[in-house]
Amino acid sequence: MFTANPGEPPKPLGRIASGGELSRVMLALKCALQTRDRVDLLVFDEVDSGIGGAVAQAVGERLRALGEHRQVVCVTHLPMIAAMADHHLAVCKHVAQGRTSARVSVLARPERVEELARMLAGERVTETTRRQARELLAAPVAKP
Repeated sequence: MFTANPGEPPKPLGRIASGGELSRVMLALKCALQTRDRVDLLVFDEVDSGIGGAVAQAVGERLRALGEHRQVVCVTHLPMIAAMADHHLAVCKHVAQGRTSARVSVLARPERVEELARMLAGERVTETTRRQARELLAAPVAKP
């Protein structure tokens, strides 16, 4: 039984939780059990779905804390979560001759700034968004 909102009655988790909520419930369980859990690799997808601001910050901090003791792979579209990673990979899809292929690139610091700026601004990357990206990368990470 689960409720994501105060004041709402608990209902079966599988019936009411979105993909993002399910990912965040799993994140909460993994954080609570991190000293007893023997899984070495955790993969989170959609953990950032439907969140932003302070909640995204908290999710990023918890992902980073889990990453101190095991490998965490997180697919994210939020720059504040991506900036907390030790390593940043970019996945790009290309269509050629009617076929789609994907390329994964490990980003070095300058490329990472550009990618975070793109995540912040879309196609109109400016020096302001680059500065914001550098600030995200330099921000101290709080312990949850």
